[in-house]
Amino acid sequence: QVQVVESGGGLVQAGGSLRVSCTVSGIIFSRYTMGWYRQAPGKQRELVADITSGGSLNYADSVKGRFSISRDNAKNTVYLQMNSLKPEDTAEYYCNARYSVTFGTNYWGQGTQVTVSS
Repeated sequence: QVQVVESGGGLVQAGGSLRVSCTVSGIIFSRYTMGWYRQAPGKQRELVADITSGGSLNYADSVKGRFSISRDNAKNTVYLQMNSLKPEDTAEYYCNARYSVTFGTNYWGQGTQVTVSS
């Protein structure tokens, strides 16, 4: 059974930093593209960043230069380091594991709340 578990969310002041983590079990982690998405109330879920199995990086324009995604395949963990946080970053952050070679293989975590105070 696949488990996707996020941690590290919380309340942080504007301009501060936070690192969220996601640990996945039940898959061959190294084969998956790992992504962080976020959803604010009344908004659609959007991609924040992802990292492929080969280490290619992709960021939303709104977080470029501030956020950094990384992965540790030995720990089955993906991280999102968030710096220079803004109130607009406030959202529920979700971890996603995607294996595009197989149709429909897509796993989500339960989310972790990140709140940035002004």
